[in-house]
Amino acid sequence: MSSVIPVPVDTVPASSPSRADVVKAYVALTKPRIIELLLVTTVPAMMLAARGIPSPWLVLTTLLGGTMAAGSANALNCVVDADIDAVMKRTSNRPLARHVVPTRNALVFGVVLGVLSFAWLWTTTNFLAAAMAVGAILFYVLVYTMILKRRTSQNIVWGGAAGCMPVVIGWSAVTGDVTWPALVMFGVIFFWTPPHFWALAMKFRDDYAAAGVPMLPVVATPQHVAKQIVVYSWVMVAWTLLLVPATGWVYAGFALLAGAWFLVFAHRLYRAVRRGNPGNPMTLFHLSNSYLTLVFVALAVDSALSLPVTGWPF
Repeated sequence: MSSVIPVPVDTVPASSPSRADVVKAYVALTKPRIIELLLVTTVPAMMLAARGIPSPWLVLTTLLGGTMAAGSANALNCVVDADIDAVMKRTSNRPLARHVVPTRNALVFGVVLGVLSFAWLWTTTNFLAAAMAVGAILFYVLVYTMILKRRTSQNIVWGGAAGCMPVVIGWSAVTGDVTWPALVMFGVIFFWTPPHFWALAMKFRDDYAAAGVPMLPVVATPQHVAKQIVVYSWVMVAWTLLLVPATGWVYAGFALLAGAWFLVFAHRLYRAVRRGNPGNPMTLFHLSNSYLTLVFVALAVDSALSLPVTGWPF
């Protein structure tokens, strides 16, 4: 792997950015598209935990706290990864790579968001939800970003656990504890993460190699990567069915149909790679977003149809 070329992250740009550009840059530090997907999984988890429709106020406060926590983790990730973001074409437009935001400001911004998320969740939900949000931030930044990402091809497997926390936080915000359905939902996202990110890394293998990040597609053959995607996809689909005892026929039906849909494309990529073709990993990557959304929306619909309304009014 090639070494990462140090980049002076605090270099002043040739022309000062406008105030609107600065605001956009701080928003970009939080990686809103990633946060959107995390929040899609939180609401269904809360509905299942409530055995009905939870208080709208509780949902809003949990989503706001979760947004701040995820934004904190992502902003701090940008600080640590500023050097490799500048090397990779896919991430070279991020604020620190373009020197729109000084490193110190981004660091303070990320820490403040994390503190606010803890205080907000503790005040509006409970201490367990707030503590797990902070734990997710620390795990993502210290364990994944600073240790695993640059040292092992299994980085996204274990590091992806941080992205599984929103469902557990949502569950605990409603119940004050963590029981088996929350852990099953955690597992669904845990096993979803490798196929999702490895498909992306197959497309941008050269980017990761140039940055010295040992993503699996950088250190393994395409055939091995595609096979691992198939293995994790099967485990993921099987894992979704563990929620059936806590749900109903709507969720069960959609979990099976969506799972079969995903497996068809995972195997299609594997067959193409085995024949020596690059296949189209980005198709699977985009499909993975749709798949996760569909499974959790089905969970929400199932909860709304099968369970009584609780927690109203605010």
